[in-house]
Amino acid sequence: MNLPKSAIAQSFSQAASTYESSAFLQKEVAERLFERLDVMNISPSAILDAGCGTGLCSRKLNKLFSKAKVTGIDIAPGMIDEAKKSNGLFTRIDYQVADIDDLPFEDNSFELIFSNLTVQWLIESKQVYKELNRVLKPGGLLIFSSLGPDTLTELKQSWQQVDSGVHVNNFMDMHIIGDQVHAAHFENTVMDRDIITLTYETMIGLMKDLKAIGAHNIDSNRSKGLMGKNKFESLKAAYENFRWDDGQLPATYEVVFGHAWKKKEKPKGDYHTYPVNVVK
Repeated sequence: MNLPKSAIAQSFSQAASTYESSAFLQKEVAERLFERLDVMNISPSAILDAGCGTGLCSRKLNKLFSKAKVTGIDIAPGMIDEAKKSNGLFTRIDYQVADIDDLPFEDNSFELIFSNLTVQWLIESKQVYKELNRVLKPGGLLIFSSLGPDTLTELKQSWQQVDSGVHVNNFMDMHIIGDQVHAAHFENTVMDRDIITLTYETMIGLMKDLKAIGAHNIDSNRSKGLMGKNKFESLKAAYENFRWDDGQLPATYEVVFGHAWKKKEKPKGDYHTYPVNVVK
């Protein structure tokens, strides 16, 4: 998948005001990620919500670990602006615009890094896990979710009946993700996956939701230009083949979950400290 960062930032910034009202999948995945976090025996004092969006997970992390300092970062300025609106007198989460694979923090800054449905948008995911490892304290926990290649399989298959263009974002296999995490000097890496299916009355409803959360196709290899009426009708007809007996249209998501602990001994080999801009 080839996703330019500028396109990612712009797409999600534009969706910031409508994000929470349409982020059904993101909320469900976040709940499942928190269920996995609940069984971890940790008491972090510094937490990073990497790819915080409008701050949904940052706020919950702030409640769960009331004594911890929570920092939320996102590459989309619009998302950070929206997240800051939720800060109140007793809820002061530090929100910053930042790139997840070039974080503005010192080495060993956090004991917990939480990331919900963010890493799937990144081109150089190997670098991302190294960077997350860098800012995590030895013995600290990384817990995250991503999307797998079977995501939106109905829409992909429908488009294949229409043309050969790239219309749906492609995501990385769970096993490759696990290998990359392990190679970034993490240990006790655990990966698993869920299949979550949302249902819609019409294909247009799905398209509107994808646009409302900024998750429509932004691959740089995608087909350019507006979709003609004939092509749209062909797509709708192809998607109709997936309609269930109860009248609903399914939209399948392959959700990948992972967690791992930063090794306590000093890393060797090609792992090295990256230059950073320290946030005062």
